[in-house]
Amino acid sequence: QVQLVESGGGLVQPGGSLRLSCTTSGHLLDYYTIGWFRQVPGKEREGVSCISRDNDETYYEDSVKGRFSINRNNAKNVVYLQMDNLKPEDTAVYYCAADVRKLFMFCSAFEFDHWGQGTQVTVST
Repeated sequence: QVQLVESGGGLVQPGGSLRLSCTTSGHLLDYYTIGWFRQVPGKEREGVSCISRDNDETYYEDSVKGRFSINRNNAKNVVYLQMDNLKPEDTAVYYCAADVRKLFMFCSAFEFDHWGQGTQVTVST
C-alpha cells in the first residue's frame, strides 16, 4: 500500500502562491503516475493536474492552465504542485494520488488507486 502525504496547504490572499508537496515513504514516486485533485463540499473530486510516470505527459484542467505547474524531484521523492495567481475559486481540499500505470487517460479520480488524506487550500482576503 502506498501511503501518500500532502503538505503545503494554507490560507493565502488572491494573487498569492502556494506549493503543495506529495511524498511517501517506502516507495519511489518516480515509478508512479501522479495526479493532483481537489474537492469542495457537494462536488465531485476533479482532476487539477497529472504527470505520467516517465514525465512525458502532463495535464492541466482548463481553469489552472498558466497558473499551476506539476513537477517531480526524484532525488527527494516528492511531486510538487506549484500554484500561482491563486483565485478564491481554487479554494478546496487538494489530494495527491498515485497509480502504477505508465500513463493517465483523463486525469480522473477513477484512474488512481492510492490517495493521500488531503490538504486544505483557502484563497481569501
